[in-house]
Amino acid sequence: MKAADVTKALAEVADPATVDSKARFFKAVPGGYGEGDRFLGVTVPDQRKVARRFTDLGLDEVRTLLITGAHEERLTALFILVRRFGRADDVAKREIIDLYLANTAAVNNWDLVDSSAFQLLGEWLIDRDRSLLDELAASDSLWERRIAIIATFAFIRRDDHEWTLRIADRLVDDRHDLIHKAVGWMLREVGDRDRQAELAWLTRHHRTMPRTMLRYAIEKFEPELRKRLMSPGAGSPP
Repeated sequence: MKAADVTKALAEVADPATVDSKARFFKAVPGGYGEGDRFLGVTVPDQRKVARRFTDLGLDEVRTLLITGAHEERLTALFILVRRFGRADDVAKREIIDLYLANTAAVNNWDLVDSSAFQLLGEWLIDRDRSLLDELAASDSLWERRIAIIATFAFIRRDDHEWTLRIADRLVDDRHDLIHKAVGWMLREVGDRDRQAELAWLTRHHRTMPRTMLRYAIEKFEPELRKRLMSPGAGSPP
């Protein structure tokens, strides 16, 4: 199997009529965060189906898809890596993580990050040194910063939220809307499992954190508490 076989399989289910709308949705327009990206017009379910067919694709071929492919080819490559990772031993997992970290420049839109960061890097770091997340959170790359916070979802799912709150502290002053949304989303996930932990973090930050981040974080709170936290000059949450 070759990368070209995946490209052919995706082309067979592509709908070119959707390319322009996908480009607009993922801000692949001049000045957008996805500027310069290419699209084939393949749905995510169809990409997952193709990934299942090519789970055993060699890592060198997966890398080719990841660094040279159109958007859907890169996402399919990541789906393949996630599938392989789930059944791999530690040696094979290390190879997958090395490939992933060496090519984060190709994981360059929010759907690519969100479909791979916690499933790969987060799972890898469950029982390992997590200091790499601090490095990613300090990166000049928007996508590496988003990888850092989204990777912690793997920990949250195990009722471990220390690193989510740690990375949120590092990203709370980030200027990019996609980081605001990602941090707010992960804070909300923490709150679903430990409301007091989220509230403790919000007590420190809710007056000054970006409003989008706050709105995402408190989306499931009671209306009166949401209103109080969003109000200028609001006091500490109860």
